[in-house]
Amino acid sequence: MKKAQSDTLGFVPQKDIVYNKLLPYAHRLDDESNDILSKIKGNLCRAVQLREIWPGVLFWTRKLSTYMRLYGRKFSKEDHVLFIKLLYELVTIPKLEISMMQGLARLLINLLKKKELLSREDLELRWRPLYELHDRILFSKTEHLGLNWFPNSVESVLKTLVKSCRPYFSDSATQEMLDEWRPLLCPFDVTMQRAISYFELFLPTTLPPELHHKGFKLWFDELITLWLSVQNLPSWEMHLVNLFARLANDNIGYIDWDPYIPKIFTRILRSLNLPVGTSQMMVPRYVTNAYDISHVVLWVSSLLGGPSKQAQAQLSGLFNSITSFFHPSNHGRWLMKLMKLLQRLPASVVRRLHRERYRKPTWLTPIPDSHKLTEEDITDFVESMMQPVLLAMFSKTGSLDAAQALQNLALMRPELVIPPVLEKTYPALETLTEPHQLTATLSCMIGVARSLVSGGQRFPEGPTHMLPLLMRALPGVDPNDFSKCMITFQFIATFVTLVPLVDCSSALHERTDLTEVEREMCSASAEFEDFVLLFMDRCFALIDSSTLEQTREETETEKMTHLESLVELGLSSTFSTILTQCSLDIFKVALEKVFNFATTNIFETRVAGRMVADMCRAASKCHPAESLKLFVPHCCNAINQIAVNEEVLNEEELDKEFLWNLQLLSEVTRVDGDKVLPYRSNLVQILQLTLHLKCKQGYTLACNLLHHILRSSALIYPTEYCSVPGGFHQPTSDYLPIKEWGRPGDLWNLDIRWHVPSVVETSFAFYLLDLILQPELQRLQRFAQGEQDMSRDDVLQSLTIIQHCLLGAGSLMPPLKGEPIPELVHSMVNLDETTLYTGVEYDDSRENYRDAVCRVMRQLLHYILEHSEDDTKSLFSIIKIISDLLHFKGSHKHEFDSRWKSFNLVKKSMENRLHGRKQHIRALLIDRVMLQHELRKLTVEGCQYRSIHQELMRDLLRLSTSTYSQVRSRAQNVLYTALATYNFCCRDLIPHVLEFLNPDNSSVTQQQFKGALYCLLGNHSGVCLANLHDWDCIALTWPAIVRSGLSSAMSLEKPSIVRLFDDLADKIHRQYETIVCNTCFVKHSRPWKFEHIAIGFLSLLLRDDHELPPPAVTFFVKSLNHDSLYVRKVAISAVAGIMKQIKRPHKKVPVSPSDGVVAAGDRLDNQWLQYNSSSLPRTQQDWDSCVFVEKTHWGYYCWPRKLMMYAPLEEQPKQNLTREEMTEREQIIFDHFSDPVFINQFIEFLSLEDRKGKDKFSPRRFCLFKGLFRNFSDVFLPLLRPHMERLVADSHESKQRCVAEIISGLIRGCKHWSYSKVESLWEVLCPLLRTALSNITIETYADWGTCIATACESRDPRKLHWLFEMLMESPVNGEGGSFVDACRLYVLQGGLAQQEWRVPELLHRLLQYLEPKLTQVYKNVRERIGSVLTYIFMIDVNLPYTQPTTSPRISDFTERILLQLKPLTEGDEEIQNHVVEENEVGEQDERTQAIKLLKTVLKWLIASAGRSFSTAVPEQLRLLPLLFKIAPVENDDSYDELKRDAKTCLSLMSQGLLYTEQIPMVLRALQEIAGSSSWHARYTVLTYLQIMVFYNLFTFMSDQKAVNDVRALVIRLLEDEQLEVREMAATTLSGFLQCNFLSMEAPMQAHFEAMCKTSLPKKRKRELGSIVDTIPSADLVRRHAGVLGLSACILSSPYDVPTWMPQLLMDLSAHLNDTQPIEMTVKKTLSNFRRTHHDNWQQHKQQFTDDQLLVLTDLLVSPCYYA
Repeated sequence: MKKAQSDTLGFVPQKDIVYNKLLPYAHRLDDESNDILSKIKGNLCRAVQLREIWPGVLFWTRKLSTYMRLYGRKFSKEDHVLFIKLLYELVTIPKLEISMMQGLARLLINLLKKKELLSREDLELRWRPLYELHDRILFSKTEHLGLNWFPNSVESVLKTLVKSCRPYFSDSATQEMLDEWRPLLCPFDVTMQRAISYFELFLPTTLPPELHHKGFKLWFDELITLWLSVQNLPSWEMHLVNLFARLANDNIGYIDWDPYIPKIFTRILRSLNLPVGTSQMMVPRYVTNAYDISHVVLWVSSLLGGPSKQAQAQLSGLFNSITSFFHPSNHGRWLMKLMKLLQRLPASVVRRLHRERYRKPTWLTPIPDSHKLTEEDITDFVESMMQPVLLAMFSKTGSLDAAQALQNLALMRPELVIPPVLEKTYPALETLTEPHQLTATLSCMIGVARSLVSGGQRFPEGPTHMLPLLMRALPGVDPNDFSKCMITFQFIATFVTLVPLVDCSSALHERTDLTEVEREMCSASAEFEDFVLLFMDRCFALIDSSTLEQTREETETEKMTHLESLVELGLSSTFSTILTQCSLDIFKVALEKVFNFATTNIFETRVAGRMVADMCRAASKCHPAESLKLFVPHCCNAINQIAVNEEVLNEEELDKEFLWNLQLLSEVTRVDGDKVLPYRSNLVQILQLTLHLKCKQGYTLACNLLHHILRSSALIYPTEYCSVPGGFHQPTSDYLPIKEWGRPGDLWNLDIRWHVPSVVETSFAFYLLDLILQPELQRLQRFAQGEQDMSRDDVLQSLTIIQHCLLGAGSLMPPLKGEPIPELVHSMVNLDETTLYTGVEYDDSRENYRDAVCRVMRQLLHYILEHSEDDTKSLFSIIKIISDLLHFKGSHKHEFDSRWKSFNLVKKSMENRLHGRKQHIRALLIDRVMLQHELRKLTVEGCQYRSIHQELMRDLLRLSTSTYSQVRSRAQNVLYTALATYNFCCRDLIPHVLEFLNPDNSSVTQQQFKGALYCLLGNHSGVCLANLHDWDCIALTWPAIVRSGLSSAMSLEKPSIVRLFDDLADKIHRQYETIVCNTCFVKHSRPWKFEHIAIGFLSLLLRDDHELPPPAVTFFVKSLNHDSLYVRKVAISAVAGIMKQIKRPHKKVPVSPSDGVVAAGDRLDNQWLQYNSSSLPRTQQDWDSCVFVEKTHWGYYCWPRKLMMYAPLEEQPKQNLTREEMTEREQIIFDHFSDPVFINQFIEFLSLEDRKGKDKFSPRRFCLFKGLFRNFSDVFLPLLRPHMERLVADSHESKQRCVAEIISGLIRGCKHWSYSKVESLWEVLCPLLRTALSNITIETYADWGTCIATACESRDPRKLHWLFEMLMESPVNGEGGSFVDACRLYVLQGGLAQQEWRVPELLHRLLQYLEPKLTQVYKNVRERIGSVLTYIFMIDVNLPYTQPTTSPRISDFTERILLQLKPLTEGDEEIQNHVVEENEVGEQDERTQAIKLLKTVLKWLIASAGRSFSTAVPEQLRLLPLLFKIAPVENDDSYDELKRDAKTCLSLMSQGLLYTEQIPMVLRALQEIAGSSSWHARYTVLTYLQIMVFYNLFTFMSDQKAVNDVRALVIRLLEDEQLEVREMAATTLSGFLQCNFLSMEAPMQAHFEAMCKTSLPKKRKRELGSIVDTIPSADLVRRHAGVLGLSACILSSPYDVPTWMPQLLMDLSAHLNDTQPIEMTVKKTLSNFRRTHHDNWQQHKQQFTDDQLLVLTDLLVSPCYYA
């Protein structure tokens, strides 16, 4: 086949769409595609050589993407490579506009999509241009200044583009990327996120094994140790996980993951954020930065298999530990994640199996045999997933996820998956009380249908379940429960599609070679007939109960409701599926039954009638000849009998029987055209009789009949969709239908029966048109010329007939003719339309009715608009007809879209992802071929714009600006579609639209004005005329929109118009990237609204590659002092942007620092970057010789190859230019800002408040000032200084904010000033800042913090030494009260945090300064100090390859603190929070000091939990005993701060990630505390343990000693003398058993049973009133511990009954009458057992013997139970 094709094509196609070969006109397609392809190649090359990106390249690349949609990749390999290379070069053109870049990128992605077609030998792409593109757009330096605008979708397009190019990067790419991005790896800096996300996106992972040393081996160890050493989920960790997942998936079997597996699974479990333990605080970043489930799934499925099988063990552990979360009674925000995990994991494993076993081998590395999944692996995997999936079936989020999971699991192991689902389905089909259970199980059954029906070796008995299931599902067709009804239809349709309904029972006697199962299937198949008849009975009942009289009052609408139309759809499609699939014998019985039902009753035509007619249509579609023989004569006779009476035809309300027969007739004729021909005389007679009925309902039905007859004779379509080609008519002796159950269609022998219109049929269609259409056109023409009168109803009737003729025979009419409109756009390349052959040869000898209709419609339209514009119904009809004249060739776009959607849904629900290779059911494959044919009919983009189209579009525009809003909106929708269809027609239409907005045009009405605005706005998917990417149009449109403010029709009183303008402006802002054009808006006095729009549009014209013309600069600078706040805001951004445009470039020279080993952190070669107060540049000479590195991340991890530094001062552009030396634009700014009046006014406006209490430090204003001081150095400082001094002294928040913005702009703007200027600047600034900090208020402290942080960002600390020294003077000196102290610390922290690792000296100084002050009394100062400490110790990280830091270290600090806390650790008495009044004289004792210190330390621990990368576990452990002592047990908020903080701290610490080597330390600490005398501490140990173990589950489980230690600890605490501790221990034990951390072992049970039997001392009779002996005896404690142990075991299985449970329950019941507290425990346990097992008690009962059940029933309902 390939050979023959390559002969006709002249090349071997890469991969074409195979469905094209099955079209009835397939033989013509090769020539057609060759012709189109050669045009594309020729014109695209020509356009590129002429450098004509628009319109040439864009036009032909669009054609290429259409070509691929129609033919797939039908070009030779050489062409494929050349196309890719060409597009790659185009996409990476540096100054290309974003919208064009996106279009080209989407096409390139499509070309690269199937990577198996091109190997690395065929294609190599450079990675750097992509990186530069990515960097330029996503990390744009100018976007925030408004110099570029990027659409939102650009990010995902770029990411997909890189993904598609990745396999083709060169061998050396990995090393180059590492060199490029490694220097950015500074964990304290935002560049870390950037570097890691680049790694994730770019690093190639598909290199062949012999190149691995140039691929992942270069970075794997480094990045995996980095991942393992961060503990607190920084935002870049998910990128690493995504990278590892991809690496694992691409290189299965080449990486040994075993050492990392427990850590991987622990982190995955943590990332699910499941709630554990009693009271839990969540760290917010755990939720936001959690891993992406789809990558987790990919990673896990790639780890499975292999020799060690470790991953499967851990996966089973994972599901065991989270199974109970899937139970339907549990619900929370974590549930969505769990469901996603469940749904995607089986799909991912199936994909891997397909790749290993069924996929054609490609150039990609195959998986080595040693690591392929074995049968045993698959079984283990399926088993580990079954329990959670079965629980999830009934989940609150719906059963879809579970159904998809089951579908994929059943493909692998039907024998494990289907039986448990069946067990749940049969009872669900019987139940009446739980409909949800039924819908859930049925949707899961639909998922496994194909695996069930096809049987196979693994599950041969599957098919025998089919009939029982179908029969039991029938009661689901229930008029009272809509959702049950729909799922039942879907269920029946799914199963019937897979199975031919043929009675094979005769084969039992004729054939001897059947297996047992086959014999069973044959005998069961005798029931098929009963099934079909019963189904029809249910449907008739459904229809009877939904007739219109029954379901509606008289007053309601007569249309079908949405639900009814869905039921109608479900019913008709299910019924037609059943009839398609049944044998002729069964069909005949069914046909008779449906015929009798339809003809013995009379239905109303709206609801019930439609359903019955649908059933009849289904019958006549399957076997047209048999059905039409019954229906047509019957209906024709009935209609003619009633019509004998002449008056009937003129009645307004027709007879019901007449209407019903007409409806029935119109539906049954929707069949194969040549089967209708024998009845043509009857049908034509009926049409002539009924088309001109008076009654609208009547003639509409007649029009439908006409439409259907024309359609069935004029279109190309398949005539049968049976699951076996040609139906089931052979005798059973030589062909057994049961062999066909669940068989996929064979794509190569589909044997589609096409209906292609014959000569007879076409001539019949034209005969009808001549007979019916011609007279209508003549009538309307006479009416339009005023020669004949018609009533409105008559006009509407004629229009309806014409419309239905068009709909029926549209495919036979050639497209509209006309002259092309020349010179709309100038191009050096040919821009012709391509025409596709769709199986129709147009007959030129006949009249082209399309042209005729078009002519008459235009005449009629103009007549109506002049004489009766309010005849809106006719106008609606004309708009529809115009739309069809323009686009209709036999199918509508929206119908095609919905068919495409439903095709994909059905395909998904029944596909076999395991074997792949298009193994779909035959009906689906035929459907897909039909869709391919429709797609060809609908492909119309890039049509030539001809004169006839121009005339029709002008008519549409006239309708779009008509008086009636409904007419306007319908016409606008047609207009939008047309605009998108014809090339460049927008340019022709825009002037006509703008005419309506012209203020000089006084005749415009308000409606026309609105209509024109809507035309500019466009709809959400189509073209928006207001911002075409076409500069000539924009130069017309935008000024017109702004000028329209002066139009007389414009009224801002009408809210609808105001809203339109807002939408327009908004849409232009949203979609717009930037453009070049010089516009000058002439200012008139126009409403403020338009001033806003004007300045908004102007601000969009700023670009980073074209400077603004001077008049525009003047306009913006003047607008800084405009009265309107909005205008000022836009102007501030714009002027900041202009400053960036006119900035003079500073020269940079490369420096190459020393190349050392990879060792991050503080090294000798980056020491010179750090702040050192002994060698600060304090003189001109030092300053000039000092090399400043502004960016903080350089040098931390490693040095870049070439570090770009600024050249010395003398080589930089001159500062302090005189006015004469400036450019014109600079002079404009200079003049305004040197004018004191302007400055006064400007500062006045800036220090006004905008929204009280909502304002923040504004980055835009900061950018403006930074630009001023950067471009003009200190020229404006003398003018601004008095203002700054005035503002700083005023404590109003808006004044303070204004001065903060100026100061931060100043500090950042003085980057290139000379030393003398900088020095004098600081002499001014330091006093100002001192004043500001002493005047700081609650409203302004955040602004000052932002100010200093912004000023220090990306600046060398040695440049700012004045600032740091001033801030360090004495932050906490008590002047101005505690608040000012806290604020000063906040501001200092803002500055130091920006400097990260380069100021160790300052951090040491600050720590020394703060340590004595840690005992602060004020809460706000304490909290601030806690936060500052976090930043001080942030640099002390524990990352791989990192030198120990020279910044302060946590361990030394903890040592010093523990010394001071000694008085608290030694004493045993309770620690109270002594609040000591400030004014107490004298030293307080050590203990009080220690308590105050502890408070601050707690604040530090809490703050650092959310911020630092790694947790200092050993140091924290030393504080643990103290925290356990303080933390309260109850959840009560009335506690004081100290206790609350201690509790929070413990909760956060228990969630921390632990390493294997830390576990013994933690456990030692906990064991020690468990021996403490305070029961609070012992109790808290248990709650800590629960969370800690769950959050580090697999790390613990991989260490057997740790597990034993935990068990011992819990069992020891079970025997605690304090009741609360014992109960908590039991809860903990039960939790550990439930998540399978501990297993239920016989020795443990025996231990508990022995403890239960401890005998109690006899009760001494006590005298009344004597003091009760409360201390329980040791025996009682032991006995209670045993009972608690048993109770923990029972409660650990809340949803099932394991084998050991009955015996334990019996043991427990023996203690029901023991003394308290034992009795209470037993009762609680029993009541809990009853509550959790109540739902499925029927199943659980089976585990107990009869005697046990007696005891149990007695227990659960005994009087003592309620006692």
